[in-house]
Amino acid sequence: MDAFPRHVSGGQQQRVAIARTVVMRPRLMLFDEPTSALDIEMVAEMPQVMRDLLTEGMTIVVVRHEIGFLRSAADRIIVLAEGRIIEDRPARDFLEEWAERRSRRFLSAILVA
Repeated sequence: MDAFPRHVSGGQQQRVAIARTVVMRPRLMLFDEPTSALDIEMVAEMPQVMRDLLTEGMTIVVVRHEIGFLRSAADRIIVLAEGRIIEDRPARDFLEEWAERRSRRFLSAILVA
């Protein structure tokens, strides 16, 4: 509270940026890898933060590569490749049965236990 954002950690800077944006009450928020600089506690809290924003009527677009996060937070998944949409489906449908060959390759590689 007594420090400027430039004097705190990357994760704390990210929290400040999110808070500054939420205070302005935008109708739409874009998140690009929103948990990349956060500590483990905030990573676990982020899906709930996003659900709370959705409940308040905000539209959220998230760029994310980590499937566990998508499972807990997304209601729709769009996959882009070379500048075009190759998948656009409800998250539960996408994660259960992906149709596009490129999406299958991607998910097969990252879902290996």
